[in-house]
Amino acid sequence: MSDYQLSEDVTALLKNPDILIPAIAQDARTKEVLMLAYVNHQALAQMIKTRAGTYWSRSRNEIWVKGATSGHKQKVISLALDCDGDALLITVEQIGAACHTGEHTCFHKPVQLE
Repeated sequence: MSDYQLSEDVTALLKNPDILIPAIAQDARTKEVLMLAYVNHQALAQMIKTRAGTYWSRSRNEIWVKGATSGHKQKVISLALDCDGDALLITVEQIGAACHTGEHTCFHKPVQLE
């Protein structure tokens, strides 16, 4: 159980507070898309309170604070839910690489269009 809880106001904005919500992290300065992760209601509540990029790790099945082990942290500047309340845009100040591979962004593999 998390010590962090969502306010009723934020919970009311969510389409379903019991599911994982896709969360896009975007560089606040350059607007570059850095990564896609997921949040549950506990991770979102913790992120709102601490202003640290906080996500639900599907592989570890636990809340994960970006940079807790790597030092590549995210300072949350703003949060916005989409119109349906089922996706989140997080603008961040990225410290170090956003990608676990060490790349600045997770989106570093271009695909050729035909």
